[in-house]
Amino acid sequence: RWRPEAGARRDARRARVDQGGQRRERTDDSEAGSQIADEALSAVRVQIGVGMTEKDIAWELHKQMRERGASGPSFDTIVAVGPNAALPHHRAGDAAVRAGEPIVIDMGADFQGYRSDLTRTFVVGEADDTFRHIYGIVLRAQKAAIDAASPGMTGEEIDSVAREVIKDAGYGDEFGHGLGHGVGLVIHERPMVVPNSKDIVENDMVFTIEPGIYISGWGGIRIEDVVVMEDGRARPLTRSPK
Repeated sequence: RWRPEAGARRDARRARVDQGGQRRERTDDSEAGSQIADEALSAVRVQIGVGMTEKDIAWELHKQMRERGASGPSFDTIVAVGPNAALPHHRAGDAAVRAGEPIVIDMGADFQGYRSDLTRTFVVGEADDTFRHIYGIVLRAQKAAIDAASPGMTGEEIDSVAREVIKDAGYGDEFGHGLGHGVGLVIHERPMVVPNSKDIVENDMVFTIEPGIYISGWGGIRIEDVVVMEDGRARPLTRSPK
């Protein structure tokens, strides 16, 4: 999901001219959409068990989001289990959940025309040492980037904070996508929080922080939150347990 959709630049320009109450309304709608995604994931997560397919999980997520007021998902929901979790853009298919294997869920709600975006990774049953180790690295990388983000930084600078954590842990080559992107009227807009991005992050901007590590044949781990730059710091809008 890293290629901006058609119209993203137009909608990003429209968002940048918002002032005062319009910016506040945008953040409120983004926060409401994030809450819908959080609640839907919470409702579905307790239902997930061995044998449930990726498609089954995606269908349940869509149902739960609509029941909470969303017009639909923000994008094609990603549910990737086991080795499929090594594919950041995997489309939900017939693969079934197996105990101890990674499950990546990347989802969002479309609410009042604004999009949310949320990713969590977990297992059914007991996580093994490999999962716990990699999960810890990804979580530290995300926290470092959220804590470091401040107005005036470029997307490249924020990306590099998380990327250095993962690189120092020995998995630099396994983090093959950008750290984040703006979220609003479309699912990808500025600021782009990626290598070489000169986009300046400003107060009231809403964007994602989503580091990941992907290992072919094993799976992957990605953790994503939507944040709003507010009062000089990045405040998470998504609050699902990590």
